[in-house]
Amino acid sequence: MYRLTKISAAIAAIGLSTVLFMNQSIAATNNPNVANKTTASSTTDVSPVTNGVSQQVAGKSKTAVSLNKFLPTIKYTTDNLPAVAQKVNSATWKQGMKRDRDTTTKLQALLNWQQNGVGAVDGSWGKNSRKAMQAFQMANGLAVTDTLNTETWQALTKNDKLMQQPVLVSYQLTDADVNIKTTTIPAGAEAKSKLEGMYYETVIEGLAEKFHISENYLKTLNPNAKFAVGETITVYNPGNPNTKPVSRVVADKTTETLYAYDDEGSLVASYPTTVGSTATPSPTGIHKVEVKVHEPNYTYTAENGSKSILPPGPNNPVGLVWIGLSKPSYGIHGSPDPARISRQASAGCIRLTNWDSLALLGVIQNGATVEFK
Repeated sequence: MYRLTKISAAIAAIGLSTVLFMNQSIAATNNPNVANKTTASSTTDVSPVTNGVSQQVAGKSKTAVSLNKFLPTIKYTTDNLPAVAQKVNSATWKQGMKRDRDTTTKLQALLNWQQNGVGAVDGSWGKNSRKAMQAFQMANGLAVTDTLNTETWQALTKNDKLMQQPVLVSYQLTDADVNIKTTTIPAGAEAKSKLEGMYYETVIEGLAEKFHISENYLKTLNPNAKFAVGETITVYNPGNPNTKPVSRVVADKTTETLYAYDDEGSLVASYPTTVGSTATPSPTGIHKVEVKVHEPNYTYTAENGSKSILPPGPNNPVGLVWIGLSKPSYGIHGSPDPARISRQASAGCIRLTNWDSLALLGVIQNGATVEFK
């Protein structure tokens, strides 16, 4: 995958959020479908519990319209689930029990559904899952721990309806899922600039992002699948996104987590993130959201000053989203490589998975404060 390597001083001087993106499909600050400044009370709080449809927000608020535009609606069933999926769905945990892949997948789902993102669901307990658990503990006034404990499990599972929601579900592949534009992403920026779009490289990559799951886990759950139109496969159920307008986010470099707050100062969501690097550190202080772009392109400046405009697409260096800040050249954006979130460096920006950046784009307010901590 392509990695951000350099932003020229000339671009930084005039502001990346001004010149980085050309011919964007949606300039969110000028789009009435994107959430503007509003109050939490004007948006209906959507239950994380789904009933055959995932990622479909009720209502006609700007937030609801935005989220439904950016996130794909997923219609699923629990018919004919294989034994491995049934085991995950019925998994539970108690103190002293060894946490296996089934229980870990269930735990990742419970954290995700309560708006503490774990990155790509893979059934493995890693740093992103641990950070999500700790954000959940913090939001619920629990002791922050490195390992799961009874108190945390009880808090995660106290909603009976949420516990009954299926983690793994059956999904019938449509023509729109399978017959997508794909491409081979070349190594150099100039070669990338000649592409029609920076699309997914495979159908499986596109499906993995749609269902917020790792490619390997998707293939493990469907060992005999051909991923053809009309075929029913087993997938992760993403649930519903946070619908509360976000007026403040904090990018914590130590925890590598982006914390999102509403107007009342309540923590409403957290996302695993990559924030800067040793070579290109992120800024400090508090800044504001000035521009929001869906499906941006990207201007790359080489050592010799030549520029290459990379077309939009999920494998663009900034993924599917650019949220530009009042600090020139910095922003919150997506990523072409969700598996490496919080495991790689960024060029000073706040990097999220594409699905997390889309969910945030739907709810973050114009002028929201962004604090680097």
